[in-house]
Amino acid sequence: MMDRGGAGISWQCTTSGNDYKQSDDRTDCSKSGRYWHGTVRQVNAPLAYVQKRNQFYPAADVCSANHPKRHSVKPVDDFKALITHEKVDCLLRISTHYGDRYDGKKHSQFALSIKQYTSASKRPLHHSEQRQLMPLLYDFKVTPGWTWRSLTTTFHSFTSAGVFTSDKYTEEWVKKTQAALLSTLLDQAILNCNQTLEARDLDVHGINNLLWSVAKLVDNGLELEKTPKLKEAVAALLIHVKAKAKSPEEREHFIPQHIANLLWSVAKLVDNGLELDKTLVLREAVAALLPHVIAKAESEKYHFIPQHIAILLWAVAKLVDKGLEKTPTLKGTLAALLPHVKTKAESKEEKDHFNTQGIANLLWAFAKLVDNGLELEKISKLKEVVAALLPHVKTKAEANAEKGHFNNQGIANLLWALAKLVDNGLELEKMPKLKVAVAALLPPVKSKIESTEEKDQFKPQEVASLQWALAKLVDNGLKLERTPKLKETVDALLIHIKAKSKGDKNHFNPQQISNLLWAAAKLVENGLELEKTPKLKEVVAALLPHVKTKAESKEEKDRFRPQGVANLLWSVAKLVDNGLESEKTPRLKEAVVWLLPHVITNAESKEEKDRFKPQEVANMMWSVAKLGEAIELNVVESTFDFLVGKNSENLQLSQQSTWMSLWGVMAFCARCYLNYGKNNKNSLEKHIGELFSRLGNTSSGNIEDQSIIAMAASWLGRACPVTPHYPTIISQSQSTFLDQLKSSLPSLKIEEEKSLNSLPPVDLLLPDYNMVIDIQGPSHYVSGDFKTRDGSTLLKIALLQKSGFEVIEIPVNKLWKQDSTKRVIEQIKIKLAVQPEAHGVFHNSGEAAADEAYVTADEGGPFSDDCYVTAEEYLEEQINKPKKRKRKRKKPVKTTA
Repeated sequence: MMDRGGAGISWQCTTSGNDYKQSDDRTDCSKSGRYWHGTVRQVNAPLAYVQKRNQFYPAADVCSANHPKRHSVKPVDDFKALITHEKVDCLLRISTHYGDRYDGKKHSQFALSIKQYTSASKRPLHHSEQRQLMPLLYDFKVTPGWTWRSLTTTFHSFTSAGVFTSDKYTEEWVKKTQAALLSTLLDQAILNCNQTLEARDLDVHGINNLLWSVAKLVDNGLELEKTPKLKEAVAALLIHVKAKAKSPEEREHFIPQHIANLLWSVAKLVDNGLELDKTLVLREAVAALLPHVIAKAESEKYHFIPQHIAILLWAVAKLVDKGLEKTPTLKGTLAALLPHVKTKAESKEEKDHFNTQGIANLLWAFAKLVDNGLELEKISKLKEVVAALLPHVKTKAEANAEKGHFNNQGIANLLWALAKLVDNGLELEKMPKLKVAVAALLPPVKSKIESTEEKDQFKPQEVASLQWALAKLVDNGLKLERTPKLKETVDALLIHIKAKSKGDKNHFNPQQISNLLWAAAKLVENGLELEKTPKLKEVVAALLPHVKTKAESKEEKDRFRPQGVANLLWSVAKLVDNGLESEKTPRLKEAVVWLLPHVITNAESKEEKDRFKPQEVANMMWSVAKLGEAIELNVVESTFDFLVGKNSENLQLSQQSTWMSLWGVMAFCARCYLNYGKNNKNSLEKHIGELFSRLGNTSSGNIEDQSIIAMAASWLGRACPVTPHYPTIISQSQSTFLDQLKSSLPSLKIEEEKSLNSLPPVDLLLPDYNMVIDIQGPSHYVSGDFKTRDGSTLLKIALLQKSGFEVIEIPVNKLWKQDSTKRVIEQIKIKLAVQPEAHGVFHNSGEAAADEAYVTADEGGPFSDDCYVTAEEYLEEQINKPKKRKRKRKKPVKTTA
């Protein structure tokens, strides 16, 4: 979910910890300059800041190079005075005069002064400042004589100041100048890295600055794949990271700040497209850095500050999420860091406290680690650490000071993380602090959504994550009605989602669309009534056209991933099952039809990331079957057969997936049986037997599970291993109709709520005729339209027919008027008049009933009003006279609903 949102390191800490004295007990690497330039002058300056549109998340306190000898770095207020033509001409003259012997010192000082200006301004360069600066940098060249220190200082300073930052408003000539400047810096960095360590004297400090700068550029939108030099520079730097990390002589140079920054940089690069599987040196660099984390965490001499701990855990979680193996060293790293989180969370010292971003990052990291297979119960002290952080969530969420508030990304990350932890075993009822923390976060969400300030606007990803998180929390026990502000927050989000997805201006990508529809379905499943929440219906209606648009698109960015396809099909089926009217929701059927080809495409993919998981296959089988007659059989049949094939290959299905698969394949098999009038789906029936055997003698107190087992046994003609105890539910319509039927046919034997062959009870049984009457309410039909039967209804009818019963379905809307009810009863009389009395209660063979279609009582059926009198007289005579020899059975008239 919030994959990219987990970066969580704000611009406020992007500037070097070496440019000025730290005021919050952070590691200061600049007190004694290690370079030939001499000692560093300490100057106080505020931390940097970034505008929302370019909000960066770099590693905190990244150490830039120490200041050159006797060079003042006091903030400069007048930008024009800082970038005069005289200064730039001076740089050009010096570089030209010394040629390849020039060490780059003056250029690095100039770059550093730009960075100090942005630090004092608490923002990066804005457009007008960039336009003033760029013409002066047109001839800014790096020569081979530049020292490593000058190069890393210049690169880091320009990156920190936002010199390379561009957006849709940046002019082309500015972008070209930025590209040329970046190219000359990268060329020299690659050249230096490819030479021997002795020749260029590469140090940990400079490597740290360069790798951070490259990661920062990538995180700000510079694509690795489209910038070959950037990728080459990363590969060259990682070789040195690995070599330095493994060198005993360099061990002391890896201070906590460097370790945190290096791992953050690697994680950011991986998060932005650098593939772990295809970059061996990256894995090796990470493996070499992790022991340094453990050593420093366990050391009495070195201490990670709260910010470093948050960065490290975020980076580790991000790397694990991207495929890093969960090695013993990685687990040891977590074990070494967790006690520090708990200690600092419980500390009374202000300097030990985590800031808002740190809290959000930590909980996001824990959620990601747990979501990637690190079990809550097996990670020592993780529950305790989470419990220690939760009070801080409440405190920060309720803080009056603007500085103490969570930003939009922090709020979205926190709610996502808490939902993920709950979904992975953290029980709401057993952790009251968690419910309190969630309740404290809801008012800020609502107020930001309703705010007209641009800085308060949530991004599409954050909106999708928030809605997903709330739905997941509700699904795990958070009560909609009992949690203050929860329903109001959901309503506010729905309005926002509708606005963002209305018409052609869709702001959501495929994953976000699938998450939003999943969340809508989950909320409905947990008590949010569609009829009482028109905003929810409007959101679904606004999102569905985009499902079709994305599904039709050939663009990779518009492609639904396997989980998205599975979630969308499940969501549509669940919404329809809970009353979403397909006829009144444009594009619903179209969306499903366009998704079906993606099922086969993804399933046949050779890429593992494109394949469906067993649970997703089971979900889709359930969804397609649940939709019943909503989608034409010829459209969906091949897809379902394909899913069954994939399902049969998964021999290690979870019990939940097995239950869903068994129900799904039976319901779809029932549809085919009723459509074709015979068992023409032997492959489906074979799979029913396989799944039934897998469940074996599984004992379950769940009545739904018992019902599925009973139905499977009935379908296969086997003895039922369970005795389901179905609840007796008699509707008012059923009761009224029974009274009227008895009144009309007093001699007719009728049994009510009878369970036949351990199947779910039928409304009315006419045992003398092997006939069943079921009064079908709206829940028996897709969207309650009284025309399109859902999967559950089809399965029940097919099972009864296979057991030898004639089935009469009466849509309850046919009983709403007295005249209509009379017509229904008259049609039943006619049916009974041509139906011979049964000898034997029922049989469990499908062959005898295979040729008989179900009969639906309807005024449009085969029995017209002019037959009523004759039929009644004949029926009364048949019921009251003594039984005679068995007559030849007549084939019933076939009708459709």
